[in-house]
Parts: sequence; C-alpha cells; structure tokens
Amino acid sequence: MKSYIPDELPLTELDFRRLLPLVGQANAALARYDGLLQGIPNPSVMLSPLTTQEAVLSSKIEGTQATVDEVLEQEAGLLKEGEKFQDIQEISNYRRALYSAREHLKDYPIRLSFVRELHRILMDSVRGQDKTPGEFRKDQNWIGKHGCTMEQASFVPPNPMQLPDHLQAWERYLDSDDVDFLLQTAVVHAQFELLHPFKDGNGRIGRILIPLFLYQKRALSQPMFYLSEYLESHREEYYQQLKAISEEGDWNGWIAFFLQAVVTQAAQNSARVSAIQALYEEMKLAIQAATHSQYTVHVLDAIFSKPIFRSSDLAMQLFREFGIHEKTTPGLLRQMKDAGILRELKAGSGRRPATMCFPRLINLAEGREVL
Repeated sequence: MKSYIPDELPLTELDFRRLLPLVGQANAALARYDGLLQGIPNPSVMLSPLTTQEAVLSSKIEGTQATVDEVLEQEAGLLKEGEKFQDIQEISNYRRALYSAREHLKDYPIRLSFVRELHRILMDSVRGQDKTPGEFRKDQNWIGKHGCTMEQASFVPPNPMQLPDHLQAWERYLDSDDVDFLLQTAVVHAQFELLHPFKDGNGRIGRILIPLFLYQKRALSQPMFYLSEYLESHREEYYQQLKAISEEGDWNGWIAFFLQAVVTQAAQNSARVSAIQALYEEMKLAIQAATHSQYTVHVLDAIFSKPIFRSSDLAMQLFREFGIHEKTTPGLLRQMKDAGILRELKAGSGRRPATMCFPRLINLAEGREVL
C-alpha cells in the first residue's frame, strides 16, 4: 500500500452549499457555550472536573480503561500500582499537557516545537515512552491489525522524508485565516491525524489541539472546549470519516461530521457548565451555613479543583495559597462532613490523614452516580 500524500491547504473544492448551514449552527452553539464560559469567575478551578473528564475520554478512544473517580483516587493516594496504573498515568499526563498548553498559549502561538513538547509530556513514563517522546518520526509507520505488514495496512501515513515539509505546510495553515474558524479547526485536526507525525499518541495530541486552536483564533475566551465525549461515543464514524479523506478525498463528509460534533457537544458542555456553576453557587451558601467561616470561597475552590483529597494535603494547600492556618482546616472539614457536603472515603488513623471526597461534583463530571 502506498503512503498517503496529503492535500494542499487551504482546500479549494469544498461543498459550501452543504457545509455553510452546519457552519452557522456550530458557530452559534459555540458562541452560546463561550458566553457561559465568560460568565465564570475562575474557569480553570470550577471546570477542572471537565478537564479531567476530557483526559479520560480522549484516552479511552485509544483504549485506556479508567474513570474520572479512579484518576482522582489515585492522585489522592488511594489506588496502589496495579493493572490500571499505566492507564491512569496516561490520563494524568494528558491533563498535564492541557494545563501546560493553556499557560503557553497566553504568550505564544501554536508551533511545531510546542506540539513536540506536548507529546513529550504525554509520553512521560508511560507505554510508548520508548517511541521517541517529543520527536517527529523518522521511520515509516502504518495503521492496521496487530502484526500486519505495510502491504496489509488500512492506512499508511506520509513518507518520513516528506513529513517535515508537510508539517511546515500544516503550521503555515494554522497561521492563516480560512473561510471559517470552525471549518479550519476540522481541517487542522484531520490533517494532523493523517500526517501521523509521531510513533504514538497522535490521536490524543490532535484532540488537545482542537480547543487550543479555537482559543488561538479567539473563538473561545478559554482553551476549554472538549470534544472527546462526542468522538468517543461516535468512535467508528470518527475513524471512518478520517479514513474516507485518505481513500476518497472526502473532506466534505469529515467536515460535516466535525461540525455536527461541535453542535452536539457545545450543547452538552453548556448544560454541564451551567450545572457546575449552579453547584458552585449552592455550595458557597451551604459551606458558609455549615462553617460560618471567612474562608468559604477558598475552601470551595480547593475542593472544586481536587474533589478527592487527603485532609493533610488540603490543609497544606490552603496554608500555602491563602495563609489559612493548618489547625483551622480539620474543623472546617468536620463541619462540611457533618453537613453532608463531603464524604469520608478512608478514615484517618494515628498520623495517617483521612481521605475525603466531594461526591456531587464527581457525579456531575462522570454524568452518573459513582459516589
């Protein structure tokens, strides 16, 4: 099977009669979502459960099997090294890459060197760390059934000799303005997946780039629009539409699929953001009523950013960030537990701190009752 030769960007023969109505719907849905985002005073804290959920679902597309609560439990020291340890490490790396990217984009645009750095973070200490983390491939790779030859492959990405030129053309396209930024985002993601520039982790890097590119285009006030929930639940169609580009040049089908994903996911994300915001406001009143503390908002932000935690870790965080004396925290936690806001997952004993959780936020992030 011959290696794929990418189309030149921007694409010149798109069916705008078919795509423009979807472009309009997707733009409207994204604008509604961003309106909600702009109304949140501290989105990186309040929406951290959604970032964790994105990391879980994007990794799930690639075969990892772990849930939001398992990731949070491992970070709180509840899970020991076992069969899911590697899966959870991959998810934690994905989230770390997202956070790192947010900081970078405040001052710099997306560049190939930045994409390599994201890949290095993603592949740190996990399966695939032997596959040159942070380096574009210098060998021919292919996609197909395990152990298949290149001739039996379902897709063969571009030749590594031509890959640098194709990547530079992709980077130039990032800097350009196409007909519409969402249509351009669809092309950016697909072209990256088809170039398949790394030995491993291409899907996850490609999905991380979606909110980053929208943020760079100023379509989002924060790089926090996560699409993996839709892509994971339509996994077969996701892969088929990408495959149809390489086999039939069907960019229209892919872009239509991507725009529909944005429409659906924007509505779901909006509903979840509204629910999280409502929970935040409700808990502000509930914690104040339970503790009568001047530190209500600080404690609330801490349990939103880390909804499963060791009591000692939370006390240290509150002291480090806000100067709240460490002897103050146990009383606050006890009052919140008595009020039913927090639940104890593992009781403290002697010098070992208790492990506690904020169940309503975790259930909201998972979309089901887990705690």
